[in-house]
Amino acid sequence: MEFLVDMRTTVPPGTSDEEVADTRRREGVRSRELAALGHIRRLWKPPEGPGEWHTIGLFAAGDEEELRQVLESMPLHAWMAVTVTPLKPHPSDPGRS
Repeated sequence: MEFLVDMRTTVPPGTSDEEVADTRRREGVRSRELAALGHIRRLWKPPEGPGEWHTIGLFAAGDEEELRQVLESMPLHAWMAVTVTPLKPHPSDPGRS
């Protein structure tokens, strides 16, 4: 299954710059691992306001429970508000073979 995942990240007040930098670094590593495993298909950065981190991603997982586990494995997950939309193939999708 594919899922559209909207992730809005808010760093908790009082978090040190070092912890933020380390968490973002680990998030990058984990994202590359998840992409290699086929779970992250695409990521986009929509326009953001000051202090906002907003990412939209196309994810793949066997079901919503597996997707939840994938998302929880991401280091920034504790700071994220996540909205998940399950996707089904459209009969007129030009990308379908």
